[in-house]
Amino acid sequence: MNTMKSLLLLLLGSMWVLNGVFAKEIPARPQTMVSDFAGLLSPAERNSLELKLRAYEDSTSTQIAIVIDKSLEDEDAFEYSYRLAQAWGIGQKDKDNGILIYIAQAERKIRIVTNAGVQSFLTDALSKRIIENTIKPAFKAGQYYAGLNGAVDNIIQIGAGEFKADEKSEEGSSVVSFLILLLIIGLVFFIFSYLSRRSNNTGGGYGGDGRYQDRGYGPGGWFFFPGGGGFNNDSSDRGGDFGGDDWGGFGGSDGFDGGGAGGDW
Repeated sequence: MNTMKSLLLLLLGSMWVLNGVFAKEIPARPQTMVSDFAGLLSPAERNSLELKLRAYEDSTSTQIAIVIDKSLEDEDAFEYSYRLAQAWGIGQKDKDNGILIYIAQAERKIRIVTNAGVQSFLTDALSKRIIENTIKPAFKAGQYYAGLNGAVDNIIQIGAGEFKADEKSEEGSSVVSFLILLLIIGLVFFIFSYLSRRSNNTGGGYGGDGRYQDRGYGPGGWFFFPGGGGFNNDSSDRGGDFGGDDWGGFGGSDGFDGGGAGGDW
C-alpha cells in the first residue's frame, strides 16, 4: 500500500507539471472545523458537528475537518481533496493526525482523506466502508447532516476499537488496490515519456520558458504541491458560528500521502 500511495503522489506531481496550473483554487484556511460552502447544513447542524469535532480533538488531538463544496469545477475529486487537506495543514504537525471529509455537491462526490498518523486505525478499506454504508445512503435520502454525523461517529468508534471491517471488504480492497497500482505504473511511465520527448523537441527543457514562475504559489510548498502558501482567497467564515478567538486552527500537518477512499451518491 505504501508503494501505491507513493506512486499516486508521483502521478499527481507529474500531472501538475504537465498541466501547468490547477483550475480550482484552495480557499483560505478557516477558523472552523466545518466549512459548508454549499449551504447544505443548517446553522444548528453545523454547530453540532463543530462541537463534536472540537471535543474529539481536545480528547485525542486528532483533527477531523468537514468541507462541503458547491462544485469541483472540473477538478478530480482525489486530486483536489488531497491538495486541500495538505494546504490547510489538517492535523497536528508533529503527529500527522488529520482527517478530511470532503463533499462536492454538484458532482455528488465523497472523499475521506487520511493523514499518515491515523492510517494505523482508519485504513483505506474502513474509509470506503464509511462512505458506502453511512454517508452514501443518508445523502441519497437528502439527509446530509445524518450522513456526516454518522461518519464522524464511525471514525470515533474506529479510533476506540469499537468498529471493525468485515473480511470481504478488506479482500476486495486489496484486489482493487493491486489493479490501481498497475494502472498508475502505466500512467506514470506514459507521462514521463511524454515529458522526455517534449524536452528533447524544444531543446530548452520543459518549463524553460518560465511558465511556472508566476503561478501565485508562495514559498514553503513542495516542488509538486503548494504547502499552504500563496492562497489569497477571502477568509470570511462560511462554515458556522464559531470565530477564531477560542480555537487555534489546524495544526499545520503536511503528512498526507494519498490515503483514504472515495465514492459518490
